[in-house]
Parts: sequence; structure tokens; C-alpha cells
Amino acid sequence: MSLNIPAPLARDLVDHAERDFPNECCGMIGGRDGVAEVVYRATNIEASPFMYVIDPREQLRIMDEIDDAGLDLLAIYHSHTRSVAYPSRTDVELAFFPQVHYLIISLAERETPDLRAFRIARTTPPEDGITEVPVVVND
Repeated sequence: MSLNIPAPLARDLVDHAERDFPNECCGMIGGRDGVAEVVYRATNIEASPFMYVIDPREQLRIMDEIDDAGLDLLAIYHSHTRSVAYPSRTDVELAFFPQVHYLIISLAERETPDLRAFRIARTTPPEDGITEVPVVVND
């Protein structure tokens, strides 16, 4: 299984990360059958370069919009401003939705942003609970 993202949505994700830099950005992605259709930008209420938190009311609103549109919650995304696109300990501890992808946009190399997705099962040891899912950007 892969996470398929149309190129305009991938650009939108990178634009969001760059706009919120030096803080982490965050949001959610709705779609069907593993194909992203809509990016829902959210506000990182931590306003931090080290972690993100989506306001619970905003998260609920976005999840309702995804449901009302007949879409599935495909991914929760955020950026890493200085590190690689791999889940941190905090990312794992806050991964409450094992059925969705966790997409990380790394800006560690600002000229070449990196998008990687993972399934995270926070109730298992980290070495067993993080599974990378290929990200396919479609033109």
C-alpha cells in the first residue's frame, strides 16, 4: 500500500511547511483508496520548531469536513524543520490513529524537501511500531 499524492497537493504541503518555517506546520489529508484529494491546513497551536499540536476543536472540524465530503482521513501531516522525515519519540507518543498515515515533510535540506509517510502503532516498541509507506507523487 502507498500514499498517492497529486503533484499540486504535494506542492501545497511543502508550501505550508515553508510558510510556517521556522515552526512546524500541521494538518490533515482527506482522500479515497489511498489517493489524496484535499489538504486541510491546521494551525500549530504550539507555534514551535520542535513539535506540533492541532487544536482539538479545529481537528474535530476538519474531521467533520472530511466525513461530510465522503472522504477518508488518509493522513495527518507535519513538518520537521531541522531533522529528517522520520517519526520522533514525540511523534510516536502522539500517534493516536493507527489506521492513518503520518506524513512528515522534512525541511532539513531546504532546497530539496523530503516527504515520507509512516504507519505508527504507538502501543508496540518503536522498532516494531513504525512502518514506512511509500509516497507516490503523481503528475
